[in-house]
Amino acid sequence: MESKLKYRLITGKDDANFCKRISELLDQGYILYGSPSCTFNGQDVIVAQAVITSDN
Repeated sequence: MESKLKYRLITGKDDANFCKRISELLDQGYILYGSPSCTFNGQDVIVAQAVITSDN
């Protein structure tokens, strides 16, 4: 079995799919690291959220 990365930065369009991706990582034992960031690319809001494993 492959070990989990200790740190991940998840980015994407601010939509239900992004929230689902973060929720799935939280279910896998990751925890949020810091505040989310967001920017606007002229069409969509793009967000980023760092997560870390809970054993850090």
